[in-house]
Amino acid sequence: MPKQQSNKRPEIIRLENVDKIYRFNKRNNRKNILKLFSKKEKSDKKALDNINISIKKGEKIALLGKNGCGKSTILKIISNVSFPTKGEVTVNGNVNALLELNSGFEPEFTGRENIYLKGTIMGLSRKEIKSIEQEIIDFADIGEYIDYPMRTYSSGMRARLGFSLAINIEPDILIVDEALSVGDNEFKKKCLDKVNEITSKENVTFLFVTHSFEMAKQFCDRGILLEQGKIIYDGPIEKTLEKYNNMLR
Repeated sequence: MPKQQSNKRPEIIRLENVDKIYRFNKRNNRKNILKLFSKKEKSDKKALDNINISIKKGEKIALLGKNGCGKSTILKIISNVSFPTKGEVTVNGNVNALLELNSGFEPEFTGRENIYLKGTIMGLSRKEIKSIEQEIIDFADIGEYIDYPMRTYSSGMRARLGFSLAINIEPDILIVDEALSVGDNEFKKKCLDKVNEITSKENVTFLFVTHSFEMAKQFCDRGILLEQGKIIYDGPIEKTLEKYNNMLR
């Protein structure tokens, strides 16, 4: 298990009184001609409820809980993919988020062209992308397809390239949401080794959503347990996993 981080480290992420409400429209059940004039009713889903988290630089944290408890929503808010309905979010560092590996690619561009497209979107210069281009290609290991249009890729190939691109750009904050299940067993091992290499550095902050107790213990020293959008425990990973295990019984 990773070593506990010093309390003297600077704070890198803070969530204060954060709520996230999703609003959906749903049709009512009243019958009318062809249902063309049925009214839409609004239905609110509170995904996060008064979340307060302080994370210091270099901490390795697993977010745990049942599906739908708010884990992924927290990661999306920290990585600026989504925004809170209420509350304040402060992030002091560049974020590399392995959330939706298949998204953001241009299907008519080749894999190589997409490396430059996504790298630019992530704020890298062409020179910086060029310096890691071959590492990305080698890690993805999709052969000659790197110069084929991405519309010809399988979902697994797109995920491999997405993971390779993200993992080879060293961040201040690395966020992983179950992305380590990508590909075959050999590629999974390569992904795990790369994540281990990055998270072993004391200055890298790591946030990890997983249902695997073993992986949580392997990579993290702190756990945050959520239930129905609320934090019910925040503490050492072993104690958090014990509480999570009791919840599952």
